[in-house]
Amino acid sequence: MAVSLGVKLRSSCRIPVVFRVGSVLDVRWSLFGRSSATSSGGAPFEQDDYCLQLVRRCDHEGFLCSLLLPAESRCAALALRAFNVELAQVKDLVSQKDIGLMRLQFWKDAVNNMYCDNPPHQPVAMELWKAIKRHNLTKRWLIRMIEEREKNLNDQAYRTIQDLETYAENTQSSLLYLILETLGVKDIHADHAASHIGKAQGIVTCLRAVPYHSNRRKVFLPMEICMLHGASQEDFIRRCEEQNARDVIFDIASQAHLHLEHARSFSKNIPLEAFPAFIQTVALDDYLNKIRKVDFNIFHLSLQKKNALLPLYMYIQNWKKRY
Repeated sequence: MAVSLGVKLRSSCRIPVVFRVGSVLDVRWSLFGRSSATSSGGAPFEQDDYCLQLVRRCDHEGFLCSLLLPAESRCAALALRAFNVELAQVKDLVSQKDIGLMRLQFWKDAVNNMYCDNPPHQPVAMELWKAIKRHNLTKRWLIRMIEEREKNLNDQAYRTIQDLETYAENTQSSLLYLILETLGVKDIHADHAASHIGKAQGIVTCLRAVPYHSNRRKVFLPMEICMLHGASQEDFIRRCEEQNARDVIFDIASQAHLHLEHARSFSKNIPLEAFPAFIQTVALDDYLNKIRKVDFNIFHLSLQKKNALLPLYMYIQNWKKRY
């Protein structure tokens, strides 16, 4: 039976108005009578709708997190997450590094032009420009996200867990710093928590992508940890479920858990306004708990299933002002 929380979410963005948790449906939203592709007059939907749909389709957990932000921050957060999706998709959509660099150069030029009030006529860019103007977002975080994606186009495994953490810091943590800015939070303790949560997010994302990459005969897990346990890249390509492969996953997952614990150690010193930015810890905990229950078998089918109660857990955690 579905459970309706009746959470009204009003904003100019026409984004979700009611949380609903059930076996099939987790979120419903109103677009004020718009279809998914066009307005009632047949014109393309607006830029904020485009960002909403892109994030909902490609970053479902980020989409859920955005719904729990205050109305004045929600559109900006969706624009930032849509920007992150655009950057993340480049590596998978191109077959040649040079083409990927060209796409990322477009975004670097776009960001520079946004700060000159001359954004390109692209839906995500236009919404991001509005967010920059409204919340005075820091340019260097946006540029850092792009530059780290450029480095990552080499398509090579991380050498150490620290290399993976650096990538996560420059991408996921930078995104969280920007979301904190949309909330009007400038606090060093909140920044420290965001740094650790971003690193945990990057590590968990790397783990979740292992089955996807193994199907394409690619492995990006830190080589140092694989060598420590005598696991080769071929083991993961063959979807090996032996103990040495599980030990690799255990060590990497443990590092993500450690970052979450470090982030929570700052909770007593963080302003309450910052807490909605950190609700994604609920999804991270959920995945780490699931992988522990299957004894760190990264290929277990249960890890590919969505938790239908995740929106409810996020709502409760947000209501309790915890992360």
